[in-house]
Amino acid sequence: MPDFESACGVDFSGAKRAGRCIWVARLTVPRTVAPRLVSLDRLDRLCGTAERGVCLAALVEIVNASEGALWGFDCPFGLPVELFPENAPWADHFAFLAEYEDAYDCGLECIRRTQAMSAALHRTALHCRRQSDVAAKAPFDAFHYRMIYQTFFGMRDVVRPLAATPGTAVLPFQYRKVPKAKRVVVECCPSSVLKRDGLPHQNYKHPKGGPLPRRCVATRHAILEGLARRVRIGDHFRRVIMRNPGGDALDAVIAAVGALRGVREADHKALAVHPRLTREGWMYV
Repeated sequence: MPDFESACGVDFSGAKRAGRCIWVARLTVPRTVAPRLVSLDRLDRLCGTAERGVCLAALVEIVNASEGALWGFDCPFGLPVELFPENAPWADHFAFLAEYEDAYDCGLECIRRTQAMSAALHRTALHCRRQSDVAAKAPFDAFHYRMIYQTFFGMRDVVRPLAATPGTAVLPFQYRKVPKAKRVVVECCPSSVLKRDGLPHQNYKHPKGGPLPRRCVATRHAILEGLARRVRIGDHFRRVIMRNPGGDALDAVIAAVGALRGVREADHKALAVHPRLTREGWMYV
């Protein structure tokens, strides 16, 4: 891995007005002291609109304009290999997504394929998980109804163009690009990061808006106290995090911190040749 100058986290959304939900955090990564949070922005404020298509295209440009950067995205980079023919490459996932205009219909087809697979094994199941979903204790599978919009638009409109960009390496699929990469992009789940660190992973979001309930306030303070061991967060950014009802700003910071730890501690030699993970992805947490 290169020596990263910065680590960025993206709390992703596939909503129609995605720019109001996507947050981008950037940490500087000094060699001798803990990383420091230096920017925390909602995407619509960076690109001037909340409309999904424009925002996601702008996000790709932001990533590809960075250098010496690690990016952690809170969205799946692949689907379970069981949904595809044996040994189907990662590229087939994008060909599959291209068949659909609507994320919901794509999710229904994933369920249909799971049911067909389960029936052949004399089982009954609507969903199946990637190996990484199990290992990282992710809350949902990649095509759960609460995830499919993140998966669909994240893979189709962000991950695919990033993977096609010279100088951008999307892991664990493109380890061959790392030696010449100016930036590295990985999948990271904030909930999984919190679980690994033994921090609260529920009751810190308040998507309905308005003043945070006491429980949310207490949980966020506990999370920030736990994160303080690995990232320096100034008072200004703490106020931004506490004033963001949905918890998206905090999740962006967690994604950056988790991705940095995950990449530093990963067994890259094993991941680069893993017959399953190089086709469905891996969470760096």
